[in-house]
Amino acid sequence: MFEFLGQPAGFDIGETGPWLFSAEQPLWQAFGVGLSNTLRVSLPAIVLAVTLGTVLGLGRLSALPLPRRLATLVVEAVRNVPLLVQLLMWYFLMVEWLPEPMEALHLLPGVLLSKGGLAFPWWDAAQGGWSIPVQETFNVQGGAAVTPEYLAVLLALGFYTAAFIAEVVRAGVLSVPRSLLEAAETLGASSAQIRWKVLLPQALRAIRPPLTNQLLNLIKNSPLAVAVGYPDLVSVGNTTLNQTGRVFECILLMMAIYLLLSWTVALLMGWSDRRIGGQERA
Repeated sequence: MFEFLGQPAGFDIGETGPWLFSAEQPLWQAFGVGLSNTLRVSLPAIVLAVTLGTVLGLGRLSALPLPRRLATLVVEAVRNVPLLVQLLMWYFLMVEWLPEPMEALHLLPGVLLSKGGLAFPWWDAAQGGWSIPVQETFNVQGGAAVTPEYLAVLLALGFYTAAFIAEVVRAGVLSVPRSLLEAAETLGASSAQIRWKVLLPQALRAIRPPLTNQLLNLIKNSPLAVAVGYPDLVSVGNTTLNQTGRVFECILLMMAIYLLLSWTVALLMGWSDRRIGGQERA
C-alpha cells in the first residue's frame, strides 16, 4: 500500500533545516523532512505562545490600568482575527517592509533581520568555533539563518495561541478561592510565599487541561503554513500526492502523523500533570 514511499521523490524541498535532501532521495525521506519542518516551527512556537500568553494573562490581572488595558487590547485583537489572515500579515510584513539583505537591521550583535530572513550566530563544528553573521556588500554571510516563511509561521502561531493561553492563565488565577489566599496571609506568609506557594500551584491545576488543548490546536493549525510556501508536512504531502496520484495513502499518512503528534503532546502533558500532582500531594 505504501510501497511508493521507496521511489525517488522527483522534487526538491526549498527549506530542509539541518537535513540534506535531493530529488533522488526516496519519498519517505521527503516526508521526514516535512515532519522535521513542522516540529522545527511548532516547538519554538509553543515556547513563544506559553511565555507570551502567561505575560498577557497576568497583565490582564494587573492592578495598574495601563498594562491591564494594553494586555486586554492585544488579546482581544489577536483572538478575533483569523489565523490565516494573521499569517499572511506577518509574511507580507517580512517580504515587503523589511530592508534588503545588504541593508539588514542589526537587532543585536550578530543578529541581522532583512527580507532574506533572520541571521544569527551558530556553532560551526567543522571550524570548531562560532560562525557570526557578517554584513557583506550584497547579502549576509556566516552564521545560521531562517527564512521569512519560517518566521511568519512561527510568529503567527505563537501570537495567535498566546492570546488564548492568556485567557486560560487569567481564568486559572481567578479560580483560586480568595479565602485560601487570606488564610495564608493570616498565617503570616509573605506576598512572595502566597504567590509561589499557594496561588501558583492552585492555579496550575485549573490551567493544565485547557493549556493542553491550546498546544494541540497550535500543532493542528500548523498546516496553514502552506499559504506562505513553508514546506511543512502537509506541503510535502500535497506535492507527493500530485506527483504519484496516491491521494488516499498520502492523506492517510498525514492524518496518522498528526494523530501521533497530538497523542505525544497529550501524553507528555498528562505525565507532567501526574508528576506535579504527585509532588503537591507529597
